[in-house]
Amino acid sequence: MDRQEDISTIMTNGKGNPNPLFRAQSTDGRLQAIAEGKWFAPVVDQSIEKEEIVLAVKEFNLWYGDDQALFDISLKVPRGKVTAIIGPSGCGKSTLLRSVNRLNDLVDIVRTKGDMTLYGDSIYNKGVDVIELRKRMGMVAQKPNPFPMSIYENVIYPLRIDGINDRRILDEVCEKTLKGAALWDEVKDRLQKSALGLSGGQQQRLCVARAIASEPEILLMDEPCSALDPVATAKIEDLIYQLREDYTILIVTHNMQQAARVSDYTAFMYLGQLVEYGRTASIFKKPQLQETEDYISGRFG
Repeated sequence: MDRQEDISTIMTNGKGNPNPLFRAQSTDGRLQAIAEGKWFAPVVDQSIEKEEIVLAVKEFNLWYGDDQALFDISLKVPRGKVTAIIGPSGCGKSTLLRSVNRLNDLVDIVRTKGDMTLYGDSIYNKGVDVIELRKRMGMVAQKPNPFPMSIYENVIYPLRIDGINDRRILDEVCEKTLKGAALWDEVKDRLQKSALGLSGGQQQRLCVARAIASEPEILLMDEPCSALDPVATAKIEDLIYQLREDYTILIVTHNMQQAARVSDYTAFMYLGQLVEYGRTASIFKKPQLQETEDYISGRFG
């Protein structure tokens, strides 16, 4: 029996539901068992149930052609908090993040099963307008990607594509979001100059400003500091900490120290499965699974 049959029949009893026998197994050798194709229900801190949920991932699976990348992921992202996704390279962190705003739709061989909801609205319903869906989300990529235009036009670009041309509104949004991205004082005297002239760290904060200009319901960040030096990274982390007051943030990071510094909740993933999810303080100080502690302490990964 190949891995795909193992996942789809043994792990789900052939009925699409997790086999309770695997839920009941001990955590000893869990990661090795996952590597061998077994599925385990994640260990989840029940404190999440007390939170107001913005994004709910529900038994979500994703395939690239015949290769399955995400296995039955269920995850709740609370409002006004920073939720970090950690795990080794290739564990599905960025794939999961890109599934939230359906960027994976752009890959022809991708197919999915399950659903996600944003404030109760299905993300994967056949009738969903993907363009309108993405307007409800802000996205910050791994590498700064300012448009080849002025700083000002970069920031107010989301409003332009919505047909807003009132100069007073655009000016207000530009100043407000640049202040929100802790960049206003550095660029207020050169708004009409090319954004490509900014430093890498400034460009990334500009991308954050552009992402929040339309006041999204959730802000997605895919390793936003991976291309930055330590000084610029510290500024982005300070910014994330400040933004949590106004935005729900879901961030993928390979830097566990960063997750510990900026997030309220942390999800640990391994080979496409969610292993453990809970409050960041608990995950990093006293996780429920030995495997989580082993990863955080650097024993593997």
